[in-house]
Amino acid sequence: MRTGSAERIFPVFLKYVSANVLGMIGYSCYILADTFFIARGIGPDALAALNLVLPAYSLMNGTGLMIGMGAAARFALSSAAPRDNIHRTVFTHAVHLGILAAVIFSCAGAFLPSHIASLLGADADTIGYASDYIRILLIFSPLFLGNNILLCFVRNDGSPRLSMAGMIVGSLTNIVLDYVFIYPFGMGMTGAAAATATAPVVSMLIMSAHFIKKKNNFRLVSAKVSLIRWKDICSLGVSSLITEMSSGIVIIVFNLLILDISGNMGVAAYGILANIALVLVSVFTGIGQGIQPVVSRYAGEGGRAQRNRLRRYAMCSSLLTALLAYTTVAIFSVPIAELFNRDHSPVLTSIASEGMRIYFISLFFSGINIVASAFLSSADRPKEAFAISALRGFILIIPAAWLMSSLLGMTGVWMAVPAAEAIVCFLSAFFLFRK
Repeated sequence: MRTGSAERIFPVFLKYVSANVLGMIGYSCYILADTFFIARGIGPDALAALNLVLPAYSLMNGTGLMIGMGAAARFALSSAAPRDNIHRTVFTHAVHLGILAAVIFSCAGAFLPSHIASLLGADADTIGYASDYIRILLIFSPLFLGNNILLCFVRNDGSPRLSMAGMIVGSLTNIVLDYVFIYPFGMGMTGAAAATATAPVVSMLIMSAHFIKKKNNFRLVSAKVSLIRWKDICSLGVSSLITEMSSGIVIIVFNLLILDISGNMGVAAYGILANIALVLVSVFTGIGQGIQPVVSRYAGEGGRAQRNRLRRYAMCSSLLTALLAYTTVAIFSVPIAELFNRDHSPVLTSIASEGMRIYFISLFFSGINIVASAFLSSADRPKEAFAISALRGFILIIPAAWLMSSLLGMTGVWMAVPAAEAIVCFLSAFFLFRK
């Protein structure tokens, strides 16, 4: 695979990125399917409740990505220059860390769902819906965490299409079960959460085929719990956690601001935007995760030319995706809003459609930031990746949202994300292109 020719690098880039983009789109549809069926089958209060609990999903999913991406990056880096047995044991260390995280999340879901829902802003109209969803989601956290870890390792072990198949089929299963549980069975929010929790089971069953292949290079082995290895995994993967959590942090802040400005109707409208954003941002996440195995294999001075080509391909892909996505959303903002508007409320449609045209300007900058963070982490530059993720995740967006909403109301809320992402984009360019 090590070659200096662009002709050989581009097919590898296309193979990994296309598989991961398609897979991440399918994976992100877990929550989008819930949004659609909850909005059409239950109502706006349930939609608002779903939006309130999305940060809990982001934290859980981001933790799985941190462990999976960090461990898989170390697996690829150490496999390229195997000086010790790190690449043989890192999967086991990742599983150990995943079990610890799963115990914490499951206990929180079993004993504290109402408290978590209240903390996230649920009121008397939404707390019942929110508590039901959080309870199921967190109790079944071992499935989500295990799926994320397995996805990252299968991808890094030369099977990006198998990981893509797992994500897509799991998502399709979730969509079908959403309909069955919410409509024929009438299970409400509990049914939506149960459908979401079933999807990673299907995904892991599909990816288990990787262990049958003779070329499988990772498996569970005998290894003691290692805090040093856990720290290494988290340091390489923390940018993935922050990238995922950034959407959750933004949702919390925006929900609180919007509740004061437009009430539950405004939160429901923002729920539409937030869930569409999950799908669109997943494309950039897919690009970042797709280049990770390849960039890690070309770590070091000898792979500089290949990394430069990968960086150029990834940046161009993110900008083209942003242009296509924003054009589509801007033109069809009203019909998109109406899809999630069961009661045909003109207020809900107006708030959501106007917000889309402003909020999604951020795609042009967030794509570069997400890909830059993934690229730097894959090249064993975790501090720079962390700086980008932290700045766009909470350091800039929170003060920007409070300030701009106080000056411009709902328009200021929508403008906060593009403004923060644009500022971070300058730092991303500096880190990516400095010698």
